[in-house]
Amino acid sequence: MATITVQNLYKIFGPSPERAIPLLENGRSKEDILRETKLGVGVNNVSFTAEEGEILVIMGLSGSGKSTLVRCVNRLIEPTRGSVIINGTDVTALPPEELRQFRQAHMGMVFQNFALFPHRSVIQNVEYGLELQGVAPDVRREAAVDALEKVGLAGWEDSLPRQLSGGMQQRVGLARALALDPDILMMDEAFSALDPLIRRDMQDELLNLQEDMKKTILFISHDLDEALKLGNRIILMKDGAVVQSGTPEEILTEPADDYVTKFVEDVDITKVLTAESVMKKTEAVAYLHTDGPRATLRKMRKNAISSLFVLDDNRRVAGIVTVEDCVSLLERGGKDIREILRTDIRTVDSETPATELIEILHDLPYPLAVTNSKNGKIQGVIVRGTLLGAIAGKGINQ
Repeated sequence: MATITVQNLYKIFGPSPERAIPLLENGRSKEDILRETKLGVGVNNVSFTAEEGEILVIMGLSGSGKSTLVRCVNRLIEPTRGSVIINGTDVTALPPEELRQFRQAHMGMVFQNFALFPHRSVIQNVEYGLELQGVAPDVRREAAVDALEKVGLAGWEDSLPRQLSGGMQQRVGLARALALDPDILMMDEAFSALDPLIRRDMQDELLNLQEDMKKTILFISHDLDEALKLGNRIILMKDGAVVQSGTPEEILTEPADDYVTKFVEDVDITKVLTAESVMKKTEAVAYLHTDGPRATLRKMRKNAISSLFVLDDNRRVAGIVTVEDCVSLLERGGKDIREILRTDIRTVDSETPATELIEILHDLPYPLAVTNSKNGKIQGVIVRGTLLGAIAGKGINQ
């Protein structure tokens, strides 16, 4: 289900802005239009959807239009043309009072500069949005306390912002947004003013919170590493237009043009590839309660492999057997592969990053099984050569 649907959105700054749109449709550049018409192109025909519960990162260099785009989504900036549908409501058609109420009910925003009231205590800052909504003092206090606990600031309720570090102040800004319990969080360069170490901590904190919150988050960033870490999908912008959108892996391994290629060329591909993207489908498996050593050997020989994963009745990995063990079992007249089943094996889920896979496979004598984290069923197999081949084949500078 799409929480946010943006269709053919434009924002042109200046008098009679509509006159720039035909020029854009005819392929004129942002610079040409500014020179000829004195109009500034902020957003150029942008369409996208944000699904419920995903983090969508909108990124680009300074002046790319990313902040303008997000402010058009919540109509802090009035779009020139296009529509924004949020939870089935056309936000671009709402009159001012209904828009204000809709924002309060469905959207929270976290800014780069914290935007805290210096004379208010931490908890009073967190309560502020609820106070504007007319929520009763005891109810908003409870919500604020809960939000501060979520961001790790329990016990700091009565402190003033100046008594907090930059990272803690940003946590207060995040708590203020969370206290409203919005469907959508909009985070505008929320961590970019923080020191690198604190910034990484805040990124980790956001991911941990998202596991429980399942909010739809529009996250603006100019930092590709941050986008790759946080984003389920990424929208890359230039001159107000979308250059490419896709998953982090798609952006890195299938750049749409030279601009995207240049943008991502210094990224370590192993930080983005996952077990699912480098595994191969299991061509053969043995079954614990139906396959004996002869059937298992036949499968291994047919597929030219020296070991085979053994599955239980629910297709969960029970262990692994080798050619040598099957031959030994046959020589002594055994018929049950459970006698030779090796159960001390490693498995990973499909989202495990390649950086971890390299370390796991380094000394692993057997292939690595990839399993579904929810039901434990086997999804594929990774061997060292498969992993190295995938990294080499999907490298940015190939």
